[in-house]
Amino acid sequence: MTEQSTHVATAGPAPAGATRSQRHPGLVLAIVLICQTMFILDTNVVNIALPDIQRDLGFSAAGLSWVLNAYMLAFGGLLLLGGRVGDIVGQRRALIGGVIIFTVASLAGGLATSAGTLLAARAGQGVGAAIAAPTVLALITVGFPESARRARALGAYAAVSGSGAAIGLIAGGMLTDWISWRWVLFVNVPIGVVLLILAPLFIAETDRHPGRFDLAGSLTSTLGMSILVYGFIRAAEQGFGDVVALGALGVAAVLLVLFVAVESRARQPIVPLRLFADRNRAGGYVVLLFVLAAGNGMFFFLTQFLQQVRGYSPLQAGFAFVPLALVILVSSGVAARLLSRLGAKTLIGVGAGAISLALLWMTRMTPQSDYATALLGPMMTAGLGMGVLLVGATTVLSSGIRAEDAGAASGLLNVMQQIGGALGLAVLVTVFGAATRASRGPAHQILTEGVTAAFTVAAVFTAGAILLALTMKNRPAPTVEPAAAEELTR
Repeated sequence: MTEQSTHVATAGPAPAGATRSQRHPGLVLAIVLICQTMFILDTNVVNIALPDIQRDLGFSAAGLSWVLNAYMLAFGGLLLLGGRVGDIVGQRRALIGGVIIFTVASLAGGLATSAGTLLAARAGQGVGAAIAAPTVLALITVGFPESARRARALGAYAAVSGSGAAIGLIAGGMLTDWISWRWVLFVNVPIGVVLLILAPLFIAETDRHPGRFDLAGSLTSTLGMSILVYGFIRAAEQGFGDVVALGALGVAAVLLVLFVAVESRARQPIVPLRLFADRNRAGGYVVLLFVLAAGNGMFFFLTQFLQQVRGYSPLQAGFAFVPLALVILVSSGVAARLLSRLGAKTLIGVGAGAISLALLWMTRMTPQSDYATALLGPMMTAGLGMGVLLVGATTVLSSGIRAEDAGAASGLLNVMQQIGGALGLAVLVTVFGAATRASRGPAHQILTEGVTAAFTVAAVFTAGAILLALTMKNRPAPTVEPAAAEELTR
């Protein structure tokens, strides 16, 4: 693969509002990070509310999982297309359009009186998130010079991305216990309204890159990604030996191969294949997939252990993740300051190493493991690794991107997060099931052995991330002209 290009497209003359905009870069960053937080939270915030949702709306045990799956399927399936939408129509326009869809769907979900209505609303949330989420990193990529300001912005992005799952568990427990499960959806409405007021005022439109729409690429990517996510969801529920799961994964593989063939010939592809030409960036995508596969499984199985073995209430289990979330917030900020000195490769390697250590540490759990003495240490170590690694990985994946590819690159990063999470959960649930079937003893002992087996395999994922980090090169960050930053705000 070729070395990383330092070419970054620069903007033309700043828009009329640019002078005023330079006084508000922090507000622009806050707007896009609130969007990111909202979309990440919605992946996990309903987890703790599921029993109440089942009771109120009459979901079957099998159908209940689709409260999560409907969102994941729409979000993951449309991300590649959503990322390119921002490049074509403008990032601000895509952000606003996605937030409108997400907010309306959240309101509909909170008002739902039947299972079908709630599932349709959750799918609508996924559509809105798929359009708006890629604009977050795209606006940071184009809007902040690759310097100290960009490092701080990427540190904040990494902090939000890394701590979102933990915050979602906490928020879901609080809203469900203190108010109602409906507020895990209603809470998005006032946030969305505020974003829709602020975004047009403080974020100016980026350059549009219109052209012939890649219809074939859109169809093959959307169908391929949707079926791939469904295949992983099905495998997590039924195992990888399930005929439907295997069939879905096979069809998805064919569609995605066709997608790559189409993109190699398209004049304006959904995913420009030049994004993979750089060795660091290509490796960074795989690192992110491995780490999210391990991290998603860690959150899932720790929650199960705390509630089913240690007897925590949903709210107690949510608050157990507070230290981990705080460590992510702090470590990502520190990593952003050390980025120019240590380089992204070092941060990725150190972060993956810390997560591996934490997972191996947690394989020593027993049914008697106390939170303070046996779990808090590895959880905080994992938080340290996540905060550091995500700063390094996000830097690698957002550096040297052409302005016209910013949305596609951001969409691809989000795809790695979604596919990594779905793949990791499918594999680790399969490992968990095999381990529990082979175990003998009390129920708590069997469940604990399944959890520790899953953590062992998760550590293998992060070991792969360490090996990939060793193949990367530390390079000085390229710079962009200040006008690129001025273009985004007014």
